Amino acid sequence: MNFKTLLVHVDTSRQATTRIDLAAQLAIAHDAHLISTAMTGISRFVFQDNPIRPPDPVLLHHVDALRDHARHALRQFEESTRMAGVTSLESRLIDDDPAAGMGIQTRYADLAVIGQFDPEDPMPGLMSDFPASMLMQSAHPVLIVPFANQKIKPLSRALIAWDASITATRAVSGALPLLQTASMVDVVVFNASAQDEAHGEVAGGDLVVYLARHGVVVNVISRRTDIDIGNALLSLCADQGSNLLVMGGYGHTRFREILLGGATRTVLESMTLPVLMAH
Repeated sequence: MNFKTLLVHVDTSRQATTRIDLAAQLAIAHDAHLISTAMTGISRFVFQDNPIRPPDPVLLHHVDALRDHARHALRQFEESTRMAGVTSLESRLIDDDPAAGMGIQTRYADLAVIGQFDPEDPMPGLMSDFPASMLMQSAHPVLIVPFANQKIKPLSRALIAWDASITATRAVSGALPLLQTASMVDVVVFNASAQDEAHGEVAGGDLVVYLARHGVVVNVISRRTDIDIGNALLSLCADQGSNLLVMGGYGHTRFREILLGGATRTVLESMTLPVLMAH
């Protein structure tokens, strides 16, 4: 099983190179088509519902500057991915805010690659809740690349956070192409006794059988913890030497506010390894 279409969010941030390099690695490994998308940060509804007539010179100058910024990011993407050996790629410049623009395009991609929000390197039009918004709006799994790790190794050792939920199931299903090529896959179940009805007789047992049918051999780790599950997950990743975390993302929106589950929020804020999430 391979990814056929990959989508990567590009900008001129200091972590963009790492994100693009990882997307290029995946595109080459899976012989996938790689689409880069740069958003200006201007909502598409500005032009659809409020055409600028007559043109406002100040506003148009600002729009042109944002588009130039996006074009520069796309040029960097094209140069680096061609040098890396990606043979099937395209670039898209879109007038929209990043989460909405990327969310629409995920309907036609197997996986979206984005970056963790870096508070020390803010980008024009990129809000701090961008990863959470993408998670809520994406039609397919999202691979989030941490800003703290500037050199991402091949995703060879995965840890699956398993609670038998629908979101965790979607994450595992979306991660199958990565799990099938990983050299080691661990499955962790925290506090299984509190969820007997979800896990069945053996916590993680049904998932082991399911993954085995896809050629993925896993090691199940059952742990009890009294600390926040998000911190427990990140600590276990460090102990196991994992370089990919696969988990369901919990949350919902209320008006304009995104309300995340505790583990999801912790991981999005404190991650130091790539995390594949599905909602």
